[in-house]
Amino acid sequence: MAGHLEADLLIVTEFKDRFRPWVLLAAFSLLLFLITASTYGSLGVVLPAMIGELKWSFEKAFLGFSVLGVFTGASSWLPAILIRKIGVRGTLMLGAAVLAGGFLGLANSESLLSYYAGAAACGVGFQMAALIPGTHVLSSLFRKRALPFGVYFTFGSLGGAAGPWMALSLMGASGDDWRQYWIVQAALAAMVGLVCALMVGGSKWLAQAAHEVDLEVEEEARQAPANASVYRTAHEWTVKQALRTPQFYILVAAYFSHLLVGVTVASVSVSHLTELGIAAGVASVAAAALAAKMLSLESLMQTMARLAGGALGDRIDPRWLLVLAQGMLVAGLLALAHATSPALMLVYAIGTGVGFGLTVLAVTVLLLNYYGRQSNLELFSLTCLVGAVSAAGPFIAGAMRDRLGSFSPTFQLFAAVTAVVFVAVLAMRPPKEPA
Repeated sequence: MAGHLEADLLIVTEFKDRFRPWVLLAAFSLLLFLITASTYGSLGVVLPAMIGELKWSFEKAFLGFSVLGVFTGASSWLPAILIRKIGVRGTLMLGAAVLAGGFLGLANSESLLSYYAGAAACGVGFQMAALIPGTHVLSSLFRKRALPFGVYFTFGSLGGAAGPWMALSLMGASGDDWRQYWIVQAALAAMVGLVCALMVGGSKWLAQAAHEVDLEVEEEARQAPANASVYRTAHEWTVKQALRTPQFYILVAAYFSHLLVGVTVASVSVSHLTELGIAAGVASVAAAALAAKMLSLESLMQTMARLAGGALGDRIDPRWLLVLAQGMLVAGLLALAHATSPALMLVYAIGTGVGFGLTVLAVTVLLLNYYGRQSNLELFSLTCLVGAVSAAGPFIAGAMRDRLGSFSPTFQLFAAVTAVVFVAVLAMRPPKEPA
């Protein structure tokens, strides 16, 4: 009888361990969906109501976007330190608390200073609860990582697309009460963040699971033929060793280019396409509506690209996905600069959407394939730091528009920057393992 009981317990334990990574993937995907929807996906929709009540200027109100972006990027070093010291569970709980505090700060905004403080807290909380702990846990649990990363990042894209609808629906149900909307987001962030933290388990379990995955990955890399379609290092690089390789800086440059393009297109493209439409004799309302539809199509292409990239990333070397992504960004930007026809608008939406969606997935997988998992937490955190610099994209676009009379030169400039990265990625090969 005791033997049967032990056998049943063993079967239950094996079943739980087998499916627990996928359950955690679902939990982290839901958390990323919610965080993206409630921050970057909602702020632009809620701001007009805040501006109308608090009598802010558009310039000062939309500066909150830059504050959110700068603090998201600049705080990327913090989750890595916290995870090493207090574990993933503690970091997630603290991040959810900071994020909820930021939403409550937005709900209680009476001055620009309190509004900026709330946006800054949302940026820090976003980084502590989203990409860095999420990619760290998923890389610790999955031997083949492209598919889970593809699913994870896809939910981030869906959150960006669902955010405006969520904001419009909840505010419509409450009579445009924007304060209540931010309070609801604070409660959701705290609740989902807590559930996700509890599901992660303790540091001991995660370390043991990661150790088993590392052994499998190293053994597979040693046995892989020299002409394997996907390169995976058999050596765990240190941070210092990785920082001495040009490949790391090429991947950082690619991550920077996609953020620079993404934030600029999201904030400027509607105004740019509206100006082009009006110049071509299209009514301003119709031009603005068409521009908004193109931005929605771009978001849809991001989602599809991440799903497809996740399915292909373990069969095709992610470097080729990154080459495709950077090339698509260049084509999309050049088309956007002169998007006066439906064909050029489609090239812009497909190009920037696929390029943005694939780049983050390819860079994340390549960092793991080139340098291993043990230092990935710090390496990915360093990569995310460029987000603070890329937040200057909309400011650069506005400054060039004021001086040159058009947004087109900005997109041409950013296309040239991305083209340089494209050439570097095309010439890149896996780093030689240190002695």
